[in-house]
Amino acid sequence: MSATAYTGTKPQLNFWQIFNMCFGFFGIQFGWSLQMGNMSAIYEYLGASPDEIPGLWLAAPMTGLIVQPIIGYLSDRTWHPRLGRRRPYFLIGAILSSLALFIMPNVSYVWMAAGTLWILDSCINISMEPFRAFVADNLNEKQRSFGFAMQSMFIGLASFIAGYLPAKLVDWFGVSRDKAGGSIPQNISLSFYIGGAVFFAAVLYTILRSREYPPTDPNWKEKLKSTNKGFAGGVKEIVDSIKNMPDQMKRLAVVNFLTWPGLFLMWFYYSTGVATEIFGGDAKNNSEVFTKGLEYANTTSAILNLVTFIFAFTIPFWVSKIGKKLTHTACLLIGGIGLISVNFIHEHWMLYVAMSMVGIAWSSILSMPYSMLAGCLPEDKIGIYMGVFNFFIVLPEIIASLFFGKIMTNYLHNDRLLAVLIGGVLLCIAAVVCAIIVKESKSEK
Repeated sequence: MSATAYTGTKPQLNFWQIFNMCFGFFGIQFGWSLQMGNMSAIYEYLGASPDEIPGLWLAAPMTGLIVQPIIGYLSDRTWHPRLGRRRPYFLIGAILSSLALFIMPNVSYVWMAAGTLWILDSCINISMEPFRAFVADNLNEKQRSFGFAMQSMFIGLASFIAGYLPAKLVDWFGVSRDKAGGSIPQNISLSFYIGGAVFFAAVLYTILRSREYPPTDPNWKEKLKSTNKGFAGGVKEIVDSIKNMPDQMKRLAVVNFLTWPGLFLMWFYYSTGVATEIFGGDAKNNSEVFTKGLEYANTTSAILNLVTFIFAFTIPFWVSKIGKKLTHTACLLIGGIGLISVNFIHEHWMLYVAMSMVGIAWSSILSMPYSMLAGCLPEDKIGIYMGVFNFFIVLPEIIASLFFGKIMTNYLHNDRLLAVLIGGVLLCIAAVVCAIIVKESKSEK
């Protein structure tokens, strides 16, 4: 993928070239999964109540809403002679994210954890946003489904390992579950340290082992300088991009707007719901049982991610048979039914079945919307539009973070698993909407 060889037509890349491009997502998701699987518990260890959890998660959507379109805009306009367009942001984000992962286990108060989460999410977004554009930049239309599926594979594998990590540190290496004078159990703390190292190493691998296509227009620098100068110009271009979204992007935005609240409710409440409602633990008064329940929930979530990893290999097959739209529709329905079933489970082992169903949906959610989106975007604005598309992930999370705490208190009586059930219903609704409104050309089937 050298500068002299590129003429504007994207060639077929081999398996290992695509592997190298996507491997950094393994590290990003490793850190993200540790956060998703343990932050609600960390908040409760530090004294937060269930109705406070959604508000404390506000960092994730707010930073995504602000950081991702800005990074997308900047990366579209970047070209470094050695690092290219997207990879400078991979490197900066990896360094900062790794530092934040090392800091998180050492917090002592809820406000410290919330502040560190804001920093961590901002830094993860710096690395994560350009990765979606990176695949769209370097792969032609025929290979994009496989490229995004490859990202899903690494996301699933990283999440599987990260989900098992706290429990296996106890079982295999004798790390203690005790707080030992701190606020957070030792096995969770060590998991975050490992996560910081894995995050940096995996992203660095992609930086060193992949390349990017240089701009084809020799006058690209002059054209950028003559348009949208300064901060105000950047804001104007982001606003104009939102106003002029392609029609297909608008349809996919509606599907995402319904899909992601279901996932957020799972992340907010699944682990602690299993620990309290199924295992009967309590973070304050029966912390050992609570921790065991949390570990069990995390291992079932790890199976979710193992299924995500395995199912991602089959996505190109299903796309070739029924198309991208119906593949995504079917996967969302399966995942929604899986989340709904959690509220009716009494046998612990059945959680593995339910989470496996969610894993099928998660594999599609991580790949199909981006694959359907990439083909309708202008080549010179892929980064900014990928960032704008993220609005329809983070806006519903902001709404959930601000208002779902009151719903938990006033209507659900802090029943965490009932909140998970509502998440499953939302996934099913998203599936129906996808089947009805998303368009698909013959070339995408």
